[in-house]
This record gives sequence, structure tokens and C-alpha cells, in this order.
Amino acid sequence: MTDNDTQIRVDAGRLWAGAVATALVAGLIAVVGILIARGIVHVDVLAPKGEGVWGNANTVTYALVSAAVALAATGLLHLLLLTTPRATTFFTWIMVLLTLIAVVLPLSLPVDLASRVTTGLINLAIGLAVTSILTSFAPGTVRIEPPQHQQRHIGPYDETVEWREQ
Repeated sequence: MTDNDTQIRVDAGRLWAGAVATALVAGLIAVVGILIARGIVHVDVLAPKGEGVWGNANTVTYALVSAAVALAATGLLHLLLLTTPRATTFFTWIMVLLTLIAVVLPLSLPVDLASRVTTGLINLAIGLAVTSILTSFAPGTVRIEPPQHQQRHIGPYDETVEWREQ
């Protein structure tokens, strides 16, 4: 049980620095997925085959949207860390369900099966990467501070004893 005065502090600088790195990873996964799809297995993902292995502006758009998804996910995670018990558990469930939507949605489109499956797999890779990276470092950005009246001062150096829930 925690006291109402207990403060949860999130090191926003570290959280959002990790978010930027995660966004870069997500964007690169999109590019790599498209390169593999078009260049190795010769499957259309976003643009007609005539656009080449590197694709067109749609490849850049896919990468930028993937990065934006990582940043939006960090915003959700930041909110949950500040307001919700077991924030990473709720975040993981939300992200897994959103990732499943991103996988199933292309499967419902009226295009060839290979394109649907490939796009779903790229979305799966991006969703799992964003979820696992954010949940792996987020707890390290959170600090729980005890209520001021429960801190005790001892010793000649006026050291503060850590507060522990009982």
C-alpha cells in the first residue's frame, strides 16, 4: 500500500531519448522489410514492382509512419507510467493488440496473397520491436519517491534512509 503523497517520477529525457532511438529502429525495419520483399522475394509491398527495389516515396512514408508509431507508443507509455499500476503490462497488451490489427488489416485487402502476408510480416516485426524495446528500458526511467514525512534522517552526515513500503 502506498501513501497518497508518494510521487512517481519519470526521467522524461531518458525515456524520450530512447523513444527517438526506437523510432529509428522502427523506420529501419520498415526499409529492410521492403528491401527484402522487393529485392529478394520479389513481392510488392507498397508500390508497383516498376518502382525498383528501393521503391518510391511510399517507402519513405512507410518508414516515417513506423517511426511516428514508435513515438506515439512512447507517449502512451509515458502516460501509463505516470498514472497506471503495472504500466508496462498494460502497455504490452495494448501494443500486442495494436500490432495484431496491423498484421490482420493487410490480410483483408483485395490484393495478392504474397503482398498481404509480406506487409503483415513487416508490420509484425515493427510492432514487436517497438513493444519489446520500449518495455525493456522504460522501467529504468521510473523512480518512486516516498512521502516527505516518511523519510528519516540519521547519522552525522544527515543521510536519508530509503523508504520502503510495509
